[in-house]
Amino acid sequence: MVIVSKNNPLVKELAALKEKKFRKERGAFLVEGEKMVRECLKSGLAVSRVIAREDYRGEIVPDAVLGQDAFKAVCDEKTPQRLLAEVKLPQTELRAPQASCLLLDGVSDPANVGAIVRTAVAAGYREIYCVSCADPYSPKSVRASMSGVFFATVMQGSREEALRSLAGVPLIAADMNGENAFAFSAPPKFALCIGNEGNGLSQQVSERAAYTVKIPMGEHTESLNAAVSAGILMYLLKKNLFC
Repeated sequence: MVIVSKNNPLVKELAALKEKKFRKERGAFLVEGEKMVRECLKSGLAVSRVIAREDYRGEIVPDAVLGQDAFKAVCDEKTPQRLLAEVKLPQTELRAPQASCLLLDGVSDPANVGAIVRTAVAAGYREIYCVSCADPYSPKSVRASMSGVFFATVMQGSREEALRSLAGVPLIAADMNGENAFAFSAPPKFALCIGNEGNGLSQQVSERAAYTVKIPMGEHTESLNAAVSAGILMYLLKKNLFC
């Protein structure tokens, strides 16, 4: 049976997951696109149900099929990709990191959060602490992470809770007043701290930082995008592992 009405209870239920309030209430988030759904299924996350558009002809067997308008009402993308999944939010308690990690301190753009998560997984930073950030499980963040969020341990909490979890771990603050990151040698285990796009790191995190590093720039450039800066620093700080 194809569900065609946008007022169908299932369609309304799924569409509500585009909002953080309902993601939190339901303990679930949406994954859009066949490639992303496949990666999510491989990751071991709990997929509650797979939803297909009526013209989907792929190999994944859906739990429900929606008509064009109903499917578009559920999706966040302007050009939906015919398949999506409802996935249970991972229940991850704040804890001490097992290896070098990231602390995102007020990163407010969901696209930046997703892009940082994507690069973090690629560079081997599997533990990510998010404090006062855009929701890493919003549709835009999930999409920008390109499956990275399925393979990262994302921990969310207050600034105080995150800093307690990082007790004993040297914090490396990214700030334009720091030393040249290209000449810096990082300790074996650390937490790289990336601040808000406009205001930088909070005072609490800055004061706790053991080191502060910057990316040198040409005279006509004031700053880099937060996700770009984070990516450069993630690889620079682990340069000995990649050389």
